[in-house]
Amino acid sequence: MSRVSSREGHRWAAYGRGAVVALCVLGAVLNDMAFEGRYLVPVIITALMCATVLLVPRLRWPIAPLLVTAATAWWGWPLLPMLAVALFDLAVDRRARVAVGCAVAALGANLLSYRATSLWTSQSYASTLLLPVLAVLVGLWLGSRRRLLQALAADVEHLSVEAQLREEAARIAERSRIAAEMHDVLAHRLSLIALHTGVLATRSDTLPASVAERLGLLRATSVEALADLREVLGVLRDSDAAQTSAALTPVIRDVRELADEARAAGQHIGLIVEGRPEEAPTTHRLAVYRIVQEALTNARKHADGAVVTVRIDYRPPATLVEVTNPAGTPRTDTVGSGYGLVGLRERVTTLGGYLNSGPAGAGSWRLAARIPHPAGIEQNGTRS
Repeated sequence: MSRVSSREGHRWAAYGRGAVVALCVLGAVLNDMAFEGRYLVPVIITALMCATVLLVPRLRWPIAPLLVTAATAWWGWPLLPMLAVALFDLAVDRRARVAVGCAVAALGANLLSYRATSLWTSQSYASTLLLPVLAVLVGLWLGSRRRLLQALAADVEHLSVEAQLREEAARIAERSRIAAEMHDVLAHRLSLIALHTGVLATRSDTLPASVAERLGLLRATSVEALADLREVLGVLRDSDAAQTSAALTPVIRDVRELADEARAAGQHIGLIVEGRPEEAPTTHRLAVYRIVQEALTNARKHADGAVVTVRIDYRPPATLVEVTNPAGTPRTDTVGSGYGLVGLRERVTTLGGYLNSGPAGAGSWRLAARIPHPAGIEQNGTRS
């Protein structure tokens, strides 16, 4: 959008410049006609040449200042508006010294030029000095303003790119954490399968041959799957035991424990749970834990002392989470990354659900997510 508006601005600036230069050509012709009009054709040709070099971007430096300065030095008053345009361009491009030099050269050399349209008559002293000075001052101001706007636009674009990079980093970090957690969950379950099938395989003499063969195949397959999983996702795990334990926390703990800890810290929590956690996939329980954890943290930061209501429904066909809290007292002693909700949204979207967050009226805040159960999970009822 900004690029389109920038192109539109450049187009209208070109139209305005063309109109100004055309008026300067018309003024040169009218001025020469007012002063006897004996050199009308040379003045028109000179004015058209100056207009051409002023309108063609490649000729504006250094051809345009030199040609317009020489033309004004010779013809005087009819070409003075052209000189003002050239001085304006030089001032905008931060060539103020060159602009002053061109003005002094044109006005000084005009003392020896064509007398009928000389700039140094008793009636034109003020205009002769005022117009070049005004052109330089306006050009300096407009050039500074244009550079300031360009710097601000560059800063805004830089901040926008930085925000996008941070958001993308938050998404990548959340995906890595999800992968690490799933690695822990699946590794635990595959290890159990390998362990139990191994125990049964040791008693193969009491089992039918076909069953013993299938148990051996199942054990070998589970061990291979566990090795593949560790090879693919093991790089996402930290070797530090404390961090590994923290990664396993959502699998072991329940949301009720999280609510109890928040209450012990002085937070007012109302927890409503429908259904059993076992009715939802492990990935859903992990997501529920993270959502409630982030919601309670945000409530402590932005609505300290408010009652937080947490509603969770694990029953098919979807896992539902809703956390609401009224307005409270914002705390000033906490600083967050600002990307917690980005990570949650990435997690929920990965599971095929959606997450909404925002004001819920009367100053309250609502965070809600719906994660549909996989098609393979048996539904024990229906909900609207």
